[in-house]
Amino acid sequence: MKIIPKLPVAEWVSAATEWTTDTFEFLFDFIKEDFGRFIEFFAEGLLMEIPIWLFIVVIGLIAFFISGKRIGLTAFSVIGLWFIQNQELWPELMNTFTLVVFASLISVIIGVPFGIWMAKSKVVQSILTPILDFMQTMPAFVYLIPAVAFFSIGMVPGVFASVIFATPPTVRFTNLGIRQVSHELIEASDAFGTTGMQKLFKVQLPMAKKTIMAGINQTVMLALSMVVIASMIGAKGLGQTVITGLQRAEVGTGFVAGLGIVILAIIIDRFTQNLNTQRGDQA
Repeated sequence: MKIIPKLPVAEWVSAATEWTTDTFEFLFDFIKEDFGRFIEFFAEGLLMEIPIWLFIVVIGLIAFFISGKRIGLTAFSVIGLWFIQNQELWPELMNTFTLVVFASLISVIIGVPFGIWMAKSKVVQSILTPILDFMQTMPAFVYLIPAVAFFSIGMVPGVFASVIFATPPTVRFTNLGIRQVSHELIEASDAFGTTGMQKLFKVQLPMAKKTIMAGINQTVMLALSMVVIASMIGAKGLGQTVITGLQRAEVGTGFVAGLGIVILAIIIDRFTQNLNTQRGDQA
């Protein structure tokens, strides 16, 4: 005998999702169609129009300069990208790269302002902290449910799910970086009569830049970790090839695609880390 009857949580969530879908259908349709077409153009039109050899050379040159003219990252980037092209996975790589780029950009655009807001208000921090905890501890597969409900299947719901999963580090690190700025610097800026915006953009954000960049690095890595999961709802890319290999028991196909994801992850991680080191040294 139950003392308290079962709460209809599933029914409440279903009703709320259905109401949201019906109420904002115009917005979801706009995002799904227009934003979806733009993503498809970026991945399969713009990026695929770039000659593969030119893309690899440009990435190699960028790696060479941001790593302090060291050959290690340059060689790994060139050889790794050449390997992916050699395995005829270049279109899949471009789709995966597109998903990571858009998910990371949206996460940063959302995360930095919210991190600043948290740093400025203890009330906001107390409200957002449990929400961020919820976002980071919820299994990534669960994010696919509202993504499919709102946007059906394809790249757009993949980006949506990745944004939810990847945004918290940028928010947290931005908040942390601004709060760690020396009080002496804040008092000095106040003594010179700076406004709130001047203090934010000329003192706090520059001093917190290294911490914020570390958060952005984590956001990009989390977005990339969603590649395989997002492919389960129709997101194109290397993750889809991994899923196909799993479904058909094609071990070699899945392994090669997974290796491509690892190569991309290492390149992006080293790029953002080196960029953060350079910015920190310059500061």
